[in-house]
Amino acid sequence: MDEKYEDAIPTPEFLIKSIAEQGYSLETSISDLIDNSVSANADKIEILIDPDSYPFTLFLVDNGDGMSESVLKQCMQFPSTSPENSREKSDLGRFGLGMKTASFAQTRRFTVISKKKGAEKYCARTWDVDYLKKKGSWRILINTQEEILEYLNKYRSLSNGYFNKFEDFEANTIIVWQKLYKFEDHLDGNDRTNALKTQITEITTEYLALVFHRFMERKICPLKIRVNNKLIEPFNPFPTNQTDLRLIESRQKVFKSDIISLEGYVLPVRSIEESKEVHNIWTTKSRGLMDMEGLYIYRSDRIILFGGWNGIIRKSPRLQLARLKVEVGNKIDDLLHLNVAKSQVSIPFDLKMGFLKYIAELREQAEKEYYNRGIRRISSSKSDSVPQLFERHATNRGTQIEINNKFPLVQLISNSMDYEQQKEFRLLLKMVNNLVNKLGRANEDDNKINVSTDSDDESDLYNTIQKLLISGTSREVIRLAILPALGYRIDNIPPHINQLLN
Repeated sequence: MDEKYEDAIPTPEFLIKSIAEQGYSLETSISDLIDNSVSANADKIEILIDPDSYPFTLFLVDNGDGMSESVLKQCMQFPSTSPENSREKSDLGRFGLGMKTASFAQTRRFTVISKKKGAEKYCARTWDVDYLKKKGSWRILINTQEEILEYLNKYRSLSNGYFNKFEDFEANTIIVWQKLYKFEDHLDGNDRTNALKTQITEITTEYLALVFHRFMERKICPLKIRVNNKLIEPFNPFPTNQTDLRLIESRQKVFKSDIISLEGYVLPVRSIEESKEVHNIWTTKSRGLMDMEGLYIYRSDRIILFGGWNGIIRKSPRLQLARLKVEVGNKIDDLLHLNVAKSQVSIPFDLKMGFLKYIAELREQAEKEYYNRGIRRISSSKSDSVPQLFERHATNRGTQIEINNKFPLVQLISNSMDYEQQKEFRLLLKMVNNLVNKLGRANEDDNKINVSTDSDDESDLYNTIQKLLISGTSREVIRLAILPALGYRIDNIPPHINQLLN
């Protein structure tokens, strides 16, 4: 018996508009296109638009490998690849939908023009929602050479009209968005022009500087992105060249078919004041420390999520100095429920528990640093032209404060002493350093205090205690006042010193 059925072919217009609503903003749409450029080995990308020319037309152009006509035809399909296909480690794609959904989220008509690197002749295809609505069927327009030339001339005119043009730039793939409906249909006159200028020149450039910073920082063929007049500078949320940026001991977790790496960082307390400046190394122009606290998930060197804790814990002013770098590969996209826009993930429960344990340690260290604000003006940079009496040093137990031995007055006093006096002076400085740091850790268990086990230090201490005893200082004062000030507990006094005091 034959089965009864009905065709369920979706209406192209409705389906495309539904597919396009995947949580894209202008910057995340552009990022999705850049993913394709990076996967095609591009190291130069232009994003060009004239915000004073209506209707708005945006060009995204790269010098990557380009596409033949047969490959372009496949890439314009819905979808072009399966999310279950195995991919190269460096492949930033997943669904084979990114270019289409990202484009339709911003425009209702877009064209892709491409040629293989080194070739001369371009081919092109266009998706047009109005055309689909008119025909009622799934049809991609094949562009004529005359249409392609018209696009090329407009792109070249726009590119030449802006500064910072790339030298020896070969435009191999050109994506053209015609009419940005979110700006044109919902805003009027100067409002839409000003909104687009802000979105392109500020919000988008800032976002790209952060999301693709690793590609821009590569030593070999660094990625360069030009947005109209601006050549984007990378923004690294983990400026490891700062000596007081502190790394909590890293962790690795095997999760299904991949390894996830966790690295927690505590920003120095000085970043609280410095981040209030427009240009600083800790925050982007439009984001504060609290906006940037939290997770930074890197997938194949590209940030897919940043800021906030993804529901693991809540944001807090006390945690604004905490950032957690998470490294994942592209083999576990389905397990993290990575969305089409590559802007949202859902962390599975068993993995979230592992995150929570590590975040608890990071939170403890970040809160200590936050409550250490009273010492934020103490220098941590060895390049400061004006020496400071106290210096800060980052350790795995928090920020440590020490008297600067090279401070002019300290050096003057030390140089006026003989060798034996200098050893006693160093013990005094060590005592001051320990007391200052103990006060900074008022809520911390004294049992955590670390003591130098350097044999020379202990020898100096032994000789100094002998002199103190001869001078009439009681053993009780040495045991209960001097040794604790140097960081010793009753149960960790070296045996030969303990014997001297008994």
